[in-house]
Amino acid sequence: MAVADHDALGLYISIPFCRSKCTYCNFASGVYPASEHQRYVDRLIQDLRGAGGWAARMSVELPRRVDTVYLGGGTPSLLAPELLGQLFAAMREEFNFERNAEITVECAPGQIADATLDALDAVGVNRVSLGVQSFIDREAQVSGRLHSRKTVLGDVRRLRKSGITNLSLDLIAGLAGQTAASWDESLAVLVDCGTPHASVYMLEVDEDSRLGREMLGGGARYYAEQVPLDDVIAQMYAVAIEKLGEAGLRQYEISNFSQPGFESRHNLRYWQRRPYLGLGLDASSALHAAESDESSFVLRSTTTDELEAFLAGTGTAENSWLSPARQHEEAWFLGLRLNAGVDVTALESEFGVEMVGSALDAVRRLERDGLLVSYGNTVRLTKRGRLLSNDVFQEFLELEKSERGTVGVAAQ
Repeated sequence: MAVADHDALGLYISIPFCRSKCTYCNFASGVYPASEHQRYVDRLIQDLRGAGGWAARMSVELPRRVDTVYLGGGTPSLLAPELLGQLFAAMREEFNFERNAEITVECAPGQIADATLDALDAVGVNRVSLGVQSFIDREAQVSGRLHSRKTVLGDVRRLRKSGITNLSLDLIAGLAGQTAASWDESLAVLVDCGTPHASVYMLEVDEDSRLGREMLGGGARYYAEQVPLDDVIAQMYAVAIEKLGEAGLRQYEISNFSQPGFESRHNLRYWQRRPYLGLGLDASSALHAAESDESSFVLRSTTTDELEAFLAGTGTAENSWLSPARQHEEAWFLGLRLNAGVDVTALESEFGVEMVGSALDAVRRLERDGLLVSYGNTVRLTKRGRLLSNDVFQEFLELEKSERGTVGVAAQ
């Protein structure tokens, strides 16, 4: 996290409530009673008001100026309009929103009431991300989604009519029952929508999800036997890059595509290692140490993923200090996610020539394997490297382990 980036903050607010749980999901979200919504927002407001005190106790910088806000989940659009109003009022009381701040809310198609649309406008939301996953009704249904293609297209029209035109649509390659033909159809419908941003994820099934447990143990309830093979999923991803690029949605990150100027400013914050404060269930923060002998260290903090513990205020956050060596590691594997790549000269300025030099040995190995390519002082993933990005990133994780013995890591 470069010092020059400390002047503005991103806020991430986790809203864990869903109407149904997707078969592949292992996030800290679930189907909870609506009676919990007020309690949850009250707790969020309490944490917002206490953020400054928490930062002082943790000896970290907490910028008051905010240029991005992201409500994720879960399904934030399930909150009642009055709760959205209370939450945003508290955020604006505690922080100074920039006039052109990007304010994003994740919404589930078919779950945006008219009153919610009015509330989004009233609180200043100017960007919406719709979790579509598939425009093929059967694929959406077997994955636990509750919408149809018709519903999605209707919500896109409603959002635009309400004045929110900065829209992003999510798709997943590898859903149960998906074929090359059905994937092409989903991509074609997405392109026809004309939204300026899209996210495309290759299905990664976690063993803690319902689908993952079925794939490990057998069964047919969640259609595990219909999940495409990895090679098929990789080909779907490659097709998406081509089709979306032809439609003017340029890939700027492994899973993200946009028209020029419509990149997700909040998500770019994560990949560029800029500061953010996360509030709510299982939310993460990354903040630089306050001016002291340890000002080069960064605090990574993650809240509890147990709802009742969060509501009761008894959950314990996981806190760790990232040393310069650990930040150097993250600078590589986060920066390489971006198509722009990693600027070696900038890293040498931040971390020193010696530390970066050790990483360049790994870069040369990965170049020989066709996974990375260098253009002057910039290192980027190749097309093949994007498909095998986890293998590439592991090289830099191994590098950080070797650096611990010489550079050192702050006490966890």
